Amino acid sequence: MYRTSLGLIRVPPTGAEMRRLEQIGRVRTAVAAGHHRVAVMSLKGGVGKTTITIGLGSMLASLRGDRIIALDANPGRGTLADKLTVRPRSSVRDLLARSEDIWRYADVRAFTTQTPTGLEVIASDQDPASSAAFTEADYDAVCAVLERYYSVCLTDCGTGLLHSAMTGALRSADQIVLVTTASLDAARSGSAAMDWLAAHGHHELARNAVVVLNAVRRPSRVSVDLDRLHDHFAARSRAVVSIPYDRYLEQGGEVELDQLARETGEGFLALAAVVGDGFAQRRADIELTRQA
Repeated sequence: MYRTSLGLIRVPPTGAEMRRLEQIGRVRTAVAAGHHRVAVMSLKGGVGKTTITIGLGSMLASLRGDRIIALDANPGRGTLADKLTVRPRSSVRDLLARSEDIWRYADVRAFTTQTPTGLEVIASDQDPASSAAFTEADYDAVCAVLERYYSVCLTDCGTGLLHSAMTGALRSADQIVLVTTASLDAARSGSAAMDWLAAHGHHELARNAVVVLNAVRRPSRVSVDLDRLHDHFAARSRAVVSIPYDRYLEQGGEVELDQLARETGEGFLALAAVVGDGFAQRRADIELTRQA
């Protein structure tokens, strides 16, 4: 109507359109500290942690004008590369070996793979013969490079909480995204992760965590009460976001935003908006809160 009337008639946006515009504005929140680290984690495997990392990173990259990167910090062979439509030609090991030669953005791009949305990814070592685990020192060295060229770094952490790289990821994280599913065992694992964080000096990270209830499988007739699960985690974290079941994601392959069902895309936008809310906080403020 606006076009056919040559701009004379304006139709006010719907409630859904207003909500979407508000969420996009939150996604575009400026990174106050210049560089922001988000650790995406889970205590249990099979909950879609890596899929959430790529989906969240792709949504951020598609709506922001700065550089977003996702780093595979699994201690062994991670699966972040499996979610890309283009096979990576290098890995985090290659970047570490050449880190002293990186002086500009064009240098670091030689080690990253870019998705259609603009998200850049650094894959883990895919060589099955490699015996060197990705450690805390490795993580610190990579992040020292990335923080010079990227506004936001998403770390796809390995499953579990005790491996070396996870220590580095939690120590330097500005916020965490805890991924779980709508099942009793996954919910218990999610709660156990929150308990562990609080008991090991990461109380503030746990309190400001974003919990993702990820429907990795088609809902069964007998399922967990989602409202109760949502309320349980909402009482322990900053926000809870649900990602609905999506037949495309269930295949476990590449993740492309334009292939998602509408409801799934809306879920990732909501997640990106909540994570974006945390960009306004400076790391110095976070450290003061942790020390208090």
